[in-house]
Amino acid sequence: MIFATRYGSQPDFTLQYQSMPLLLTDSEVAAALDAPTTIAAMRDALRAAHDGRLVAPPRATAPLDGGRMVLTAGHLVGQWYGFRSYDTFGLPEGEQVVVLHDARTGVVRAVAVGEELGSRRTGGLGGVAIDALARSDAATLGVVGSGRQAWTQVWAAAAVRPLREVSVHSRSAARRTAFADRIRAELGVPARAVGSAAAAVADRDIVVIATTSTTPVMDAADLAPGAHVNAVGFKQVDRHEFGPDLLDRAEVLVTDSPAQAVGYTPPMLAALPPYAGRLRDLGAVLAGAVPGRTSPDQISAFCSTGLAGTEVFLLDRMVRVAATT
Repeated sequence: MIFATRYGSQPDFTLQYQSMPLLLTDSEVAAALDAPTTIAAMRDALRAAHDGRLVAPPRATAPLDGGRMVLTAGHLVGQWYGFRSYDTFGLPEGEQVVVLHDARTGVVRAVAVGEELGSRRTGGLGGVAIDALARSDAATLGVVGSGRQAWTQVWAAAAVRPLREVSVHSRSAARRTAFADRIRAELGVPARAVGSAAAAVADRDIVVIATTSTTPVMDAADLAPGAHVNAVGFKQVDRHEFGPDLLDRAEVLVTDSPAQAVGYTPPMLAALPPYAGRLRDLGAVLAGAVPGRTSPDQISAFCSTGLAGTEVFLLDRMVRVAATT
């Protein structure tokens, strides 16, 4: 059982859970959260947000020298509330602190410090999007990027579709080769490094773009009919890893939080005319309130914003699962 010896004289998890908060590191999060558990939690979170049970206001920010501090918060009505804070010093996300409170008592139940919980949360949201929007027979994946966020997207994709092959491109030949090696070793999926983004996405059923680039890294014309795209990196007016050509070509345009998409400063490309009226809520797609893909030849795109409160939702799910094992 994880966490069993963290407090020495209290080996019983229930006693720990009731008497003091759990402090979780990246290694403990990685050991506790597999892809199916993470994706199921994120699916539940999106449904809860759509139903109004998860209260998740847009993020708040404060300027820092060379970056900014970001705070997101959430409240699962009657169960818990909590927040995540992180800084950005030229990067999409830095090290994070996630705090989980009991909504009935205010007691802090758990604190997670590091990058793993946030990365797996984002991967889990991407997995939900792929499961909801990609063709049911999708089996090939192209990824542009070779960092932590790219990895969790592939990790989640492999849990919702029987991947036959993955092609990988990033600026560093060594990093993309190592990334392909990791896919083969840890996921058991054939993977190969390729020399361009066009080669990575051509003829792929699923495409992931997860980079730190502030300018487009791919051309939407290279996408095959019927492809689904998960976009994870920058997507704002002044900096974006994809251009308007993707939004123009995508017939199904979805995000996990339309409110956050509008609340970005400056706003997300997809939240502005002429795209704003087409932007659908992933939670509403899951609930059947709005359609997702309606034909196999449609191109779909998921613009990930990271619905506020989902990190806390995932921390709560991890603690609850651990308490029963």
